[in-house]
Amino acid sequence: MKTIGILGGMSWESSALYYQIINEATHARLGGQHNARSVMVTVDFDTIEKLQHADRWDEAAAILHEAALSLERAGADFILIATNTMHKLLPQIRKGITIPFLHIAQATADTIKSQGLTRIGLLGTRFTMEENFYKQILIDNGIDVIIPNADERDLIHKVIYNELCLGTVESASKEAYLEIIARMERDEAIEGVILGCTEIGMLISQEDLTLPVFDTTEIHALSAVSEALQ
Repeated sequence: MKTIGILGGMSWESSALYYQIINEATHARLGGQHNARSVMVTVDFDTIEKLQHADRWDEAAAILHEAALSLERAGADFILIATNTMHKLLPQIRKGITIPFLHIAQATADTIKSQGLTRIGLLGTRFTMEENFYKQILIDNGIDVIIPNADERDLIHKVIYNELCLGTVESASKEAYLEIIARMERDEAIEGVILGCTEIGMLISQEDLTLPVFDTTEIHALSAVSEALQ
């Protein structure tokens, strides 16, 4: 069994979900008293969040690079960055690190392709929805990525930072997200939706929709288990 390195704390709520999913899935596959071999380094999200919104990405990259180095030194065989948004900084984070990173967008693209779908809605932080670091991987895999309109993007972003990252789940926000997805299905003909922020799964799930839901936290965590048990 390989040792999974988890670069977490962005937010700790979603990092806890990673840890739970990884260990439950490992136990389900191996039985007995098995759990995953893993190491986790968590950063203080308050610092990271302030750097994000101040557009000080290089400083955030330096923090995550040091955290990734710690995972390598601790014996990790590969690394998960347990957040979608901070894959924006993967080129800087991975410099000088010899072990591989398991990319959340590639794992998601592989899952979507396995279902034969090509037109997918993407919800996430404003950075993930609007910039190309994430979408381009999906596009390169033959997936047509549809994002919400500007007002919808603003609402989605605010709910993530002001509620979900603080562990708050509001029914009104859930309804707003579901309305956005329904609007995109009706007007944009999306065939599924990516929960492209690792906290969105706290708010909505496949049980809430008939449209296929791609929860990136679950996809990424399960991909790590498959890699670890190869």
